[in-house]
Amino acid sequence: ATRAFPACFFRRATREWPADFAHGLLPSRESHSATKKKSQDLLPGESPPPGGVWSPAPETPALSGGDVHVWRIDLDASASRPPARILSPDELARAGRFKFPRDREHFLAARGALRRILAGYLATAPEALRFLYGPQGKPALEGSFDLDFNLAHSHGLALIAVSRGRRLGIDLEWIRPDVADEGIAERFFAPAEVRKLSSLRREDRDLAFFRCWTRKEAYIKARGEGLSIPLSSFCVSLSPEETPKLESVEGQPSEVLRWSFHELDAGPGFAAALAVEGRDSRLDLWNWKAR
Repeated sequence: ATRAFPACFFRRATREWPADFAHGLLPSRESHSATKKKSQDLLPGESPPPGGVWSPAPETPALSGGDVHVWRIDLDASASRPPARILSPDELARAGRFKFPRDREHFLAARGALRRILAGYLATAPEALRFLYGPQGKPALEGSFDLDFNLAHSHGLALIAVSRGRRLGIDLEWIRPDVADEGIAERFFAPAEVRKLSSLRREDRDLAFFRCWTRKEAYIKARGEGLSIPLSSFCVSLSPEETPKLESVEGQPSEVLRWSFHELDAGPGFAAALAVEGRDSRLDLWNWKAR
């Protein structure tokens, strides 16, 4: 049987940046979705984020220069399905490429939520937003806006991070023990990370594997340089007792001081991480519902 890798591995194999596109090309994992607990049923995670609580979002959230807002979206909620009029022809075309209807619906819901969330900060209509994409595919808003944002989604849940004037990246993965093995770690992780992972108790390794993976993906997404940064060229913390952080970057020692990391308690069965440029950010966690 062919091993089914999560979207993070698939992105690297196909050189595709947007996670929302890659998810639709992977085989459907109905057995996982059938056993997944609802993301809104919050349970305490091992390392809850600052505050540790996802709050109902205010009508008009204020976002100052030091703030970072993370929005959690249940993509299976019926209200998450956006009207087609707010999406661009490109987004609708991308949705049409998905093989499985569930993946297509999740893509549309995530893009619709992204548009409505960003439009709320800018006091404009969601359909008025235009996106540009960098050389490695990282999206940005067209025009003189200072919003930096990033989107990740997996297994019916999406996270969107937003800030003003500081780079950030976010990653979210459904924890799958069948891919968290030493062979995968040896292929993608830095040698120091592989040694640390191997030193952990067997029962701690699956979460540590995905803790490491999401932190590495969040960092690469924040920098916006995609596959030009090998995953093995930098180290992040991964042990349960360690603070989330960037530990080293080959040839760039100052990078360690440039970035701060947060482990996010996205819900049971998920690993999530946020990388933010700077060390003085204030983090707010919002549950998003369509209005």
